[in-house]
Amino acid sequence: MVSTPSRAKTGGGGAAAHRIIGGYDDAELAPGRPRTAHPRLELRLPGLAELDALGDLAAEGVHDPAEMPFAVPWTDAPPAERARAVAQYHWKTLGELRTEDWRLPFAVFADGVPVGIQEIAARDFAVARTVHTGSWLGLRHQGRGIGTEMRRAVLHLAFEELGAEAAITSVLGGNTRSMGVSRRLGYRDNGITWISLRGRRRADHRMLLERADWRVDPAHPVRVTGLERCRSLLGCETPDRP
Repeated sequence: MVSTPSRAKTGGGGAAAHRIIGGYDDAELAPGRPRTAHPRLELRLPGLAELDALGDLAAEGVHDPAEMPFAVPWTDAPPAERARAVAQYHWKTLGELRTEDWRLPFAVFADGVPVGIQEIAARDFAVARTVHTGSWLGLRHQGRGIGTEMRRAVLHLAFEELGAEAAITSVLGGNTRSMGVSRRLGYRDNGITWISLRGRRRADHRMLLERADWRVDPAHPVRVTGLERCRSLLGCETPDRP
């Protein structure tokens, strides 16, 4: 788990933490229960009821329908199909997880409320030491700085806990919010791929963050717990860099 102290106090008077957990409330379906916590936020694999809530959130809307911020336009589907797609993608992703190719679709909770998904993924991580990230945030939760915090939390997991050497993300031209998050966290331009989206030619900007450019922010501490039993599955036996 990765967590960061919350601004709200716990019953004991201490600071609560945001966490990333790789497990379930209903059943232990993962070999470990990693959790990442960050101020205000907790990132972890969701339980069944929480997954339903995330589907409802996607059905409500993720962006202005006139825009399309995703290279795969899954949000063009009707609300009920969007909700179902969230659950289907979640179970498909976990069902296909293996050391050579893994994706962790962490649910993001802000003050205990599910607000979106922050994914971290890798292929041949044991050698490549590179992660990819992607995310979505419910429309009614945007504009609160959550997007930056949830990305920072998984980057901390990658660089500080797994020993990553690089993180890659993609941003479609015109997606100023996602581009702003990447810039604030130290990513630099790494080329453009042109894609067809909704019948139009769109620029897909590749962004790269290398270990030398990664900075831990003391104002946003992150705590990770429950990771040890997952290391071999993720291709990272120890937190040491190669």
